[in-house]
Amino acid sequence: MEALSIWASNFESRRVTQVEFRLGFSSFGYRTQCRRKRSHFDCAMFARGSPRVILVYRGRLGGARHGGCDWINPGLHVGLGFSGRIMGREVAFLGERNGGAANALVGLDSEVEDKKGGNSIGREDSEGSVGFHEMNGVMGSNKSPFGGNGDSDDGEGVGGDDIVEEAASMERVVRGLAKSLQFAKSVEDVERVLEGKGRMSRQAHLGIIRLLGRGKKLDAAIALVEWLKKKSKENDGRDGPNVWIYNSLAAAVKDCGQFEKFEWLMYDMSKNGISPDIVTYNTLMAMYVEQGRSDDALSLFKDLHKKGLSPSPASYSTAMLAYRRLEDGIGAVKLYCTVKEKFLKGELEGVGNEDWHTEFLLLEDFVGRICYQVIRQWLLRDYDMSTDILKLLTYMDAAGTPPSKNEYERLIWACSREQHYLVVKEFYQRLKKKNYKLRLSVCNHAIWLMGKAKMWWVALEIYEDMLEKGLKPSPMSYELIKSYFKVMLNEARRSGKWRLAAELLNKMEEKGLKPGNSEWNAVLLACSRPSETAVAAQVFLTMVDRGLKPTTTTYGALLSALEKGKQYDRAFKVWEHMKNLGIKPNIHAYTVMATIYVALGKFHEVDLILQEMISTGVNPTVLTYNAIISCCVRNGLEDAAYEWFDKMRAQNISANEFTYEMLIKAHSKDTKPKLANEMFPRAHEESLSLAAKANDAVIQS
Repeated sequence: MEALSIWASNFESRRVTQVEFRLGFSSFGYRTQCRRKRSHFDCAMFARGSPRVILVYRGRLGGARHGGCDWINPGLHVGLGFSGRIMGREVAFLGERNGGAANALVGLDSEVEDKKGGNSIGREDSEGSVGFHEMNGVMGSNKSPFGGNGDSDDGEGVGGDDIVEEAASMERVVRGLAKSLQFAKSVEDVERVLEGKGRMSRQAHLGIIRLLGRGKKLDAAIALVEWLKKKSKENDGRDGPNVWIYNSLAAAVKDCGQFEKFEWLMYDMSKNGISPDIVTYNTLMAMYVEQGRSDDALSLFKDLHKKGLSPSPASYSTAMLAYRRLEDGIGAVKLYCTVKEKFLKGELEGVGNEDWHTEFLLLEDFVGRICYQVIRQWLLRDYDMSTDILKLLTYMDAAGTPPSKNEYERLIWACSREQHYLVVKEFYQRLKKKNYKLRLSVCNHAIWLMGKAKMWWVALEIYEDMLEKGLKPSPMSYELIKSYFKVMLNEARRSGKWRLAAELLNKMEEKGLKPGNSEWNAVLLACSRPSETAVAAQVFLTMVDRGLKPTTTTYGALLSALEKGKQYDRAFKVWEHMKNLGIKPNIHAYTVMATIYVALGKFHEVDLILQEMISTGVNPTVLTYNAIISCCVRNGLEDAAYEWFDKMRAQNISANEFTYEMLIKAHSKDTKPKLANEMFPRAHEESLSLAAKANDAVIQS
């Protein structure tokens, strides 16, 4: 519990950087260049004016300085401590009460490791980790929680192993008492358990209350406080509950989730003349957040000054957590900027005897973590929040708390919808701008998402960056980019943009992606649409030079380009060459040759082509007849067009909208509006809907 002073006045409690303190269980997270390690603590404390934690290595106290650790003063007296492990060493956490300032401090090997390895606080993925930790240890001022001055018999101090053993013994005593009191419901129940135990230290009471709270035994904790009030009356007001006791009880109320009890607690404090302090209100704010009443928590935070209290670091962190619950990242950043401004102006110096330099760094880390979590939550929304994310990033930049490299990469991985492409592009550009080493998996995911959003060129740009930075693409990278090139080539083919198709083909070769037959065929087909015969021929020859074997589709695309360029002689040579190579023509190649013969007026050859198609198992379709009819219309052979329409129907091939539109156009050209009009009801009978231009053609005729 923040600012819970449970030892003599010459020591004070502190939330310790990188440590999460819990009675009986806690964890210490630190980051090294090699890997992340975790060790387990229970309690720690600072001496005023010193940044070092009082820790004792079990069995390591001796007569020499070791591992950067100072001597422990022989006059150090044990009140109550706890043991744990850190970096493979057993440690104990001890209190001191000599009537003066701390004579000596025991250092911590990890201080040296921090300087060497650059240890830093890790931003955990756990949403509940707020980055500021409670001081929940129970540190007595005497050897025994029941009185006695705790001095050693010989007056020469206590050996290291003895200190640790006594500290562990005190822990067992307090835990034993808490266990005995867990079923207490009244003052009488408490009296029966503690009868004959002598006078207990206030620190022991605090520890018992906190243990009962964590054990969900709130009734027992309240009964203990009522017992203290009774004893206070019997002792002329001495040893009664103070603000620390009530704050510890408030924490127990919070741990038990019985938030309605807090109102009674505040009333009882007022009744006994005890004013709530900042810790009390911090606990109430935390309760509001747990209940989902984040707005109430923020309102209470804003009213602290009206109550004559200055916010502590825990106040700021709890308010930021409330913004996190509201998914208001911008609100959290604005609050951080307020703290930053006060810190830089020196307005926080001396407020609450806090080490504001350390606390400010923790707040900076915390607000970054909050914004990261808010962005991740926004990315899970069913609707697009890209604009809000980009706006929050702008605020983070202005505050000097942009996401880290790892957070950018995790956020890119969290993007999975098409509308996230703007956010991914922004994250990627930021990584690129800071010259971070790009991860292959992150680049692949960004390329995949850009392809999903049809941002082919952005995906290609990311791929090019990978190559420039010496990042070897994986098979997945190759497959993704190659598939995107194929998509872009098909788009160029459909729109007839042969220059774009040729440029894409060249880019593929530049990037080490060997184009296959399908890519070359797409370029040929793109050339055939605008009748770029010369270009198509050049592409065909280049394809052969590259060692690729032309397919039926290749020859069909080349024939189509030659037919549209009216280079019929060359088309016949290509046709014969294809058949000599044993390449079986497909329906597209047959259809092209049929239209060439129609253009030359050789309808007998057209019949032979159709017969050959049927004999080889390639049956003519409506597309084949439409091509023939369309060619007849283009060459002014309107009567022939109608004859081929009759032949198509004789083959039981149903006409489509294009067929009737071509016939209407043919009759209109032949100034036969009556016959053209007859096509409309016939098309309607076949449930076909003709385009408006067909009707316009009839009107014009």
